[in-house]
Amino acid sequence: MGSTTGIERLAVLGLATAAFAVIGVGLFVLYPETLADLLGVAFALVVILVGVRIAGSIAASLFPGYDVAEVAVEGPITRDGGGRFPSSPGSTPADDIVEQIDRADEDDNVRALLVKLNTPGGEVVPSDDIRLAAERFDGPTVAYTTDVCASGGYWIASGCDELWAREGSIVGSIGVIGSRVNASDLAEKVGLSYERFAAGEYKDAGTPLKELEEDERAYLQGLIDDYYETFVERVSDGRDLEPEFVRDTEARIYLGQTAHEMELVDELGTRRDLEGELAQRLERDEVTVEEFEPERPLMARVGMGARGIAYAFGAGLAGVISEDRFRLRT
Repeated sequence: MGSTTGIERLAVLGLATAAFAVIGVGLFVLYPETLADLLGVAFALVVILVGVRIAGSIAASLFPGYDVAEVAVEGPITRDGGGRFPSSPGSTPADDIVEQIDRADEDDNVRALLVKLNTPGGEVVPSDDIRLAAERFDGPTVAYTTDVCASGGYWIASGCDELWAREGSIVGSIGVIGSRVNASDLAEKVGLSYERFAAGEYKDAGTPLKELEEDERAYLQGLIDDYYETFVERVSDGRDLEPEFVRDTEARIYLGQTAHEMELVDELGTRRDLEGELAQRLERDEVTVEEFEPERPLMARVGMGARGIAYAFGAGLAGVISEDRFRLRT
């Protein structure tokens, strides 16, 4: 997008505004002799303002001012974006992200996709859904992070053509962790006991109110191992890395500089550096980025902004199994 498009949009807007101004003055100031001048001017201003809005929409559709779409994955990744606890930051609603990526893919003005990642990870399947949407996009896809691209965030980045980071970004955490609360001793102290009514030997595996049997422990560890192998496969295929190299990271996190040296990150740079590189690839003087995001009520946007001000890195890629008895994270 160059200056020519901007001039064309301003020309359409200026001509349309002038036309609506003439119409408004003619209808409400010059012709009706019975209306007070002040009221006529007021109506004329209303018509002009409405006309400006209409003209702006027409100009934007005729001469769009963007050629790159950006979607943001921020906070923990979940299916619907609901935080588990009231104090937790707002989560990324995966279905919304997928919808925006698909909408960008259908937009003829969009030549490239930026996936902004600032997330410690999240649920497994929603993370993979976003990765698949990025893979489907017909054009260059670049993931970039300023703060945290860990676990599920890195899972998503593996579906993009490349990953950019800053030198101090936190990158990695390619691993899975399972956790359960063992409340059996506490239950005994307060006089609670667990009675089992279940069909299927492992239906209540991981229930906090009973001790974990060895076969149950092996069963749950097997689930973690399966998720981990899937994670390694996604990263190995998407990032063109050897599976054994990915396993050797042992789910460590790295600063951007080290991650770049290990080829976990393709490029180090600022957002300005990234946009300059995209302009060269798209053979333009500069690119204009449009943020694609779902429409939300005002109070919902305020609440999400407040919760997302700061988020400490940590949790990782999480999958919830069987009514919170057992939680998987990386």
